[in-house]
Amino acid sequence: MTKQEMFDKFVEFMARFAEYKAVAALRDGFIMTTPFTICGSLFLLIANLPIPGYPELMASMFGPHWTDPLNAVAGGTFNILGFIAVLAITYKYVEAEGCDAIMASILALAMFVIIMPASVAVDGGALAENVMPKLWAGSNGVITAIMVAFFTSVVCCWCEKNHIGIKMPAAVPGGVARAFEALTPGVILFTTAAVVFGLCHFIGNTTLPELIFAVIQTPLQGLSDTIVGGTVFSMLMTVLFWAGIHGPNVVGGILNPLMIANSLDNQKILDAGMSLLGNPDAHILTIQITDTLMKPGGCGATFGLLIASYLVARSQQMKTITRLGTVPGLFNINEPIIFGLPIVFNPYMIVPFCLAQLAVMLIAYGAIAVGFMAPFSAIQVPWTTPPIIAGFLMNGWQGAVVQIAGLAAATAIYFPFVKAQDNAFYKEEQSEAEEHEHEEEGTPVLNH
Repeated sequence: MTKQEMFDKFVEFMARFAEYKAVAALRDGFIMTTPFTICGSLFLLIANLPIPGYPELMASMFGPHWTDPLNAVAGGTFNILGFIAVLAITYKYVEAEGCDAIMASILALAMFVIIMPASVAVDGGALAENVMPKLWAGSNGVITAIMVAFFTSVVCCWCEKNHIGIKMPAAVPGGVARAFEALTPGVILFTTAAVVFGLCHFIGNTTLPELIFAVIQTPLQGLSDTIVGGTVFSMLMTVLFWAGIHGPNVVGGILNPLMIANSLDNQKILDAGMSLLGNPDAHILTIQITDTLMKPGGCGATFGLLIASYLVARSQQMKTITRLGTVPGLFNINEPIIFGLPIVFNPYMIVPFCLAQLAVMLIAYGAIAVGFMAPFSAIQVPWTTPPIIAGFLMNGWQGAVVQIAGLAAATAIYFPFVKAQDNAFYKEEQSEAEEHEHEEEGTPVLNH
């Protein structure tokens, strides 16, 4: 098998992978968490604006506890991420199957609550019983929420498609009938949850979320928080996008839950009164890097391509595409470049498209590793926030400087390739102009 055939097989596999219902539900479900995390981030940002003297000014105006209402909003969104995820993923999966998505989502939430820890340690080591710890409703319960969502979805769809349930007469209102139809999957799910809870408690004195967090989620977060992990994810995004598959959507379905959990873990360190800077327990790779910082202009750090084009472009085609792509690129929308240049299946662009984003990620990783910039907390900005402004809002002047350095590196990487592409366009335009000139003069064109 040739390299080209292997690459084609890989692209075909990833295209099929992206179409799996579970992958699509995971991706779309976490997209539904975005309004909550962004809104929570905005309130957290207001409480922690990176401006000298800002906390003191606000405290003098509103008192020493002025951040409490803002932090309550942030906590009310970040600390229920597991709840939101289990509802959203179940809904998207069951909806795609054409079944009753609302009832399945409610059943999934109930099952998730059943298997959660029901106590929390308080001062003095005592346990407060019959409580719902925010710790497991938030980032620590994300992987458990995903597993519960998929299990619930499969059970509910299987019962509905096989007509397993209590059927009511046609005269019964639809809402009442659906409620009774949900009894059978509800019994199956809640019995399973009770058995799992009992086994975990009596055999290991633990709960399923705690077990999954220790055995699965913590190793996955650790693997994702490395240069190797970041490199693999970045390359997958760009290679797939170059091949015409929306790489960030495919990879993000797997990556984003881990990256969000990393950033929320960092926020817990801050909430405990510790610093993130130089803290070995803090995660370096978080959702802010993979979703915003390493993509100035969009996937592939294509704002560097636009800058390079402004520096060297002579062809009308390159100039036109650059002008059309600049305003969307400022807001990290690069489809005009991806499909207009194009980058998709363009041999001139595969190398810089992959390397530019990787370089930006490595610069951000290095800046945090050496202590120039603190790891990111839970503060996020909308992905359409322009480069440099996004870096400043998320991590102060250091974040802005790191984004400037990343843009400079991306521009330098794109420069020779953009120049080669522009030369090819320019030669085509010159050749077409000569042909047009000869046609007007009525003389034949000699092929060289």
